[in-house]
Amino acid sequence: MGGASNNKTEPGSRPLEAGQGQAGVSPSVRALRVVMTAVGVLVLAVSACNSSGGDAAAPPDGTEQFDVGTANHVSGDVEYSQTPPVGGDHDPAWQNCGVYRQRVREENAVHSLEHGAVWITYRPGLEDEAIQALEERARGETHVLVTPFEGLDDRVVLSAWGRQLRVDSADDERIDAFISAFQQGPQSPEAGASCSGAIGDPR
Repeated sequence: MGGASNNKTEPGSRPLEAGQGQAGVSPSVRALRVVMTAVGVLVLAVSACNSSGGDAAAPPDGTEQFDVGTANHVSGDVEYSQTPPVGGDHDPAWQNCGVYRQRVREENAVHSLEHGAVWITYRPGLEDEAIQALEERARGETHVLVTPFEGLDDRVVLSAWGRQLRVDSADDERIDAFISAFQQGPQSPEAGASCSGAIGDPR
């Protein structure tokens, strides 16, 4: 009472110095803690990214790479530089991914490639066992298209946007490697876009 001070100090403690917070920590120490926390969060984020993602699968030996020019939506036929095509102008509607036993329009299939599809084509007249082995590669996959293709010099050709691989056997292990490397891969302009709900009725 009567002007007595209430600022008492517990035994073994000392009053806070000017510039210190309520917890007795100076602003410089608090700033350092904020920086260290941010660094820790960044390290954890990078670690999680590396453990869950990683680099895309390497393309198999024999894969060719092509520069693709324009990728416009056009009506009518397009003359492509590669056979089968690996990209370019294409129909506004994509070919629904899956298995077909008849020819599909190149312009629709190229739109599927733009969405990240891998297009497996084979020479008409290929043995049934080989065709079935290729078709089995599409089972359970969202962005794999399997069709015959007239005029192939090779028995089997795999195409993705700007990429192509020619093989002699439907059992070639590089087929699976090509699918792993390029199905919805970063080479596709619209990787992850749908490959269903457009045209075609796959088996």
